[in-house]
Amino acid sequence: MQKIGVFVCWCGSNIAATVDVARVAESVKNIPGVAFAADYRYMCSEGGQELMQQAIKDYGLSRVVVCSCSPRMHEATFRKAAQAAGLNPYLVEIANIREHCSWVHKDREVATAKAIALAKAAIAKVKLNTPLAAGQSTVVKRALVIGGGIAGLQTALDIAEAGYKVDIVEKTPSIGGRMSQLDKTFPTLDCSACILTPKMVEAATHENITIYTYSEIEKVSGYVGQFEAVIRKKARSVSVDRCSGCGICSEKCPSKKAASEFDQGLRQRSAIYIPFAQAIPNVPVIDREHCLKFQTGKCGICAKVCPAGAIEYEQADELVTQKYGAIVLATGFEPIDLTKFGEFNYSRCPDVITSLEFERLTNAAGPTQGHLERLSDGRQPRSIVFVSCVGSRDTTERGKSYCSKICCMYTAKHAMLVKEKYPDIAVQVFYIDVRTPGKGFDEFYRRAVEEYGVRYTKGMVGKITEEGDHLLVHASDIASGSQMKVTADMVVLAAAIKPAADARKLATMLTASIDNNDFFTEAHPKLRPVESPTAGIFLSGVCQGPKDIPETVAQAGAAAVKVLGLLSKDQLLTNPCVAHVNEQICSGCLACEKVCPYGAISAEYKLVNVKGLKERRLIAQVNEALCQGCGACTVACPSGAMDLKGFSNKQIMAEVDAIC
Repeated sequence: MQKIGVFVCWCGSNIAATVDVARVAESVKNIPGVAFAADYRYMCSEGGQELMQQAIKDYGLSRVVVCSCSPRMHEATFRKAAQAAGLNPYLVEIANIREHCSWVHKDREVATAKAIALAKAAIAKVKLNTPLAAGQSTVVKRALVIGGGIAGLQTALDIAEAGYKVDIVEKTPSIGGRMSQLDKTFPTLDCSACILTPKMVEAATHENITIYTYSEIEKVSGYVGQFEAVIRKKARSVSVDRCSGCGICSEKCPSKKAASEFDQGLRQRSAIYIPFAQAIPNVPVIDREHCLKFQTGKCGICAKVCPAGAIEYEQADELVTQKYGAIVLATGFEPIDLTKFGEFNYSRCPDVITSLEFERLTNAAGPTQGHLERLSDGRQPRSIVFVSCVGSRDTTERGKSYCSKICCMYTAKHAMLVKEKYPDIAVQVFYIDVRTPGKGFDEFYRRAVEEYGVRYTKGMVGKITEEGDHLLVHASDIASGSQMKVTADMVVLAAAIKPAADARKLATMLTASIDNNDFFTEAHPKLRPVESPTAGIFLSGVCQGPKDIPETVAQAGAAAVKVLGLLSKDQLLTNPCVAHVNEQICSGCLACEKVCPYGAISAEYKLVNVKGLKERRLIAQVNEALCQGCGACTVACPSGAMDLKGFSNKQIMAEVDAIC
């Protein structure tokens, strides 16, 4: 009979305040096979681990059950402790009595009864656990960074500086991301381009960095240390090698009616274009949807005027396949669609604009060369109203329930810049709360109010209407409890931000987790904030959640460190809890292959001994290096031939029987 040790953790008051841990330990002592049971205040502490190791030695324990918090946090801790005492680490089972009991129940009796049931289930399962041995796989010394904004650039540079190869894949024609669209950055008000452009140049010239712009990830397969990605390099229709970036083609192009994506549609661009002056690479792209040559077969002026002969109309998309040891997601964000907020009149009134559009209007390289003017008549506004939290902290289907985090600060920045350059313009801000959580942020906000005289009104804006050549802002003033109407020449809406549109597609491709808002989910919000639950996939920047530039750069560096920790290893231990096939009963239907998200299952014809006779059959085969132990195949298998090591059907049923 097995000798099982059961250790019940108090977790301070996290568990003990709701669960009677002493009763849990006492209740399992008489279960057949249990040789030792005890409770301890902090099992994850050095003292708790020593208690476990000593009990293994003193009582000759062959199995261990720890009733504690989530295995997501401490399974590795207790497995290592058991292994140090000479026990196979996969003979340790965790019963999660914190998240499943104490944190979800207020009634002590109910929580305790449930904890006892979970402990009994874990004991039943661990009796059937078998020693497992982790395999090994090699690591490709190359990293993939998806996204070429400030997060992706910083991550790539940090990895490259350590001596490893990095590929950056950016879907737009240039690296730089959202930061390249900004005029100034808070709280220092330094020029965004002045601090970003050197990073862009450094990345472009770094010997260890390869940049794929105007490119997207087509397919990803493999596993940690051995990913394989297919990159689609979209046809620029311009030779990167021959083009000198002179700009003659854009200047002479007769088709100039396409809305500029970089300038948020506030100006028109030519069909062949470079997004912005500092773009890298400094090579134009032909927008085939607006190019007369591609639409009508006529024109071809750009090819005629190009002194370098760089125009290649026949250029086609190119697929590049490369292997990587690690992948970093740095896909950034985009503003939400404000057309759903009809009360703000955004889609109908040209003088109601978003904060990002305001950034382009105040930028010297923007559509108005930095001169602030109304889009309706080109006149300089005499009064501006800024509306905070448009779509943020909005629980309706059109908005986002979370705080977008950066809006308060960039609104203060915009208000301050207006007052500095145009002191006679009246500026008023309507807000729900002012949140200033970063270094120097509160001082920055106070400066806007106290030094520049920006009027802040705590209240919601109900609607915006047109009245002659002015706008009428209908709002509430919470301090006075009154309704108010404010006349303005321009209204700037601080739109909520959301993940990039392709986040969900990438999550599916990489089997990475996302939350209800499509932000990529970290493995642990406190202890593993830059790692995804999928091994080898790391998170950098706003793709994980709203954050400002300093926080983004810090997270980018943290993601790079995690990647370096992975790439520095020659071999990785693989999870032994993988699927395996009972060849005797496998029918070869391959339902398992269809549901496997990792492509770990294939099929081959094998000679199988059936009742003394050898029969050639199609049998499912599991690549243990690719398998991640998700168990989808075990559910899909109609014959029950597929099972999971460490979580077999027999083990799961034993848990169920112990509870029921």
